[in-house]
Amino acid sequence: MFRGNHPTRVDEKGRLKIPADFKREVDERYGSQFFITSIDGDRAQVWPMPEWQKIEEKVLAMPTVPAKKKWLDRTSYYGQVAEMDAQGRVLIPQVLRESAKTVGDVVVFGKLNYLEVANHDQFRAKLDAEPMTAEDEAALAALGL
Repeated sequence: MFRGNHPTRVDEKGRLKIPADFKREVDERYGSQFFITSIDGDRAQVWPMPEWQKIEEKVLAMPTVPAKKKWLDRTSYYGQVAEMDAQGRVLIPQVLRESAKTVGDVVVFGKLNYLEVANHDQFRAKLDAEPMTAEDEAALAALGL
């Protein structure tokens, strides 16, 4: 499982060095291939290929509905397969780097079975603008959290 936040940088060529804690998990469980994509263009999702393939199987089994098409359009537009190099780096697709502004300082979040990469300053501003509310806490409690 990927947990926590690891601030790092994406270099000028668009390469993200997978933080050491996350890289250990990748090396032990997943191998070196990823699918990097986004739903909204604001953050990059870095999926170990075995985890992404589970999602693809679910999508294949779904009936064709407009929401499925929208999801496929977005994940395909922003997405690319990436291979981790010997230094533990993956290339964030250029269209996603530009959209999410993920060059320079970024935060890499463990989202249990994938990683999420966001521009540090934009993410911090969103946290400040959208605090947890009593309604959020009630919704989570209703789900057992």
